[in-house]
Amino acid sequence: MQKKPSQIGIKSYIPAMLLASLLGTYLDLYYVGKELYDFPIRPLPSIFTINIGFTLLVLPITMILLLKIMQRCKSWLRVLLVLFISLAMAVMEKVAEDLGLFVHADDWNHLNTFVGYCVFIGLVYAFHGWVKRERE
Repeated sequence: MQKKPSQIGIKSYIPAMLLASLLGTYLDLYYVGKELYDFPIRPLPSIFTINIGFTLLVLPITMILLLKIMQRCKSWLRVLLVLFISLAMAVMEKVAEDLGLFVHADDWNHLNTFVGYCVFIGLVYAFHGWVKRERE
């Protein structure tokens, strides 16, 4: 009996969600530890130095949506989408700073955010593709 391709559910996205959450958590812990940025407003501030709401909920859920969209795009459109999302994250980071949700060190360059998200999204997308191929 042949395997049926899984439905549109999130089951096939769980490994990529976990990777996105782990990478996001460890990168935030690293940058907060190096005092390159800080989260003045965050859930459970007496326990966590990072915003776990973002790394455990927002990031993995957003990655599901992004991966679903990227899988339907041609490769050149995928590249444009990654560039656009990365640019949007750098802009949203600046807005979060203005709202007091995020504080960067004085020498932080938002180009770091842009490049970082390009690499992050690319890694998660490549990992998702690899896991998908391994399951087939």
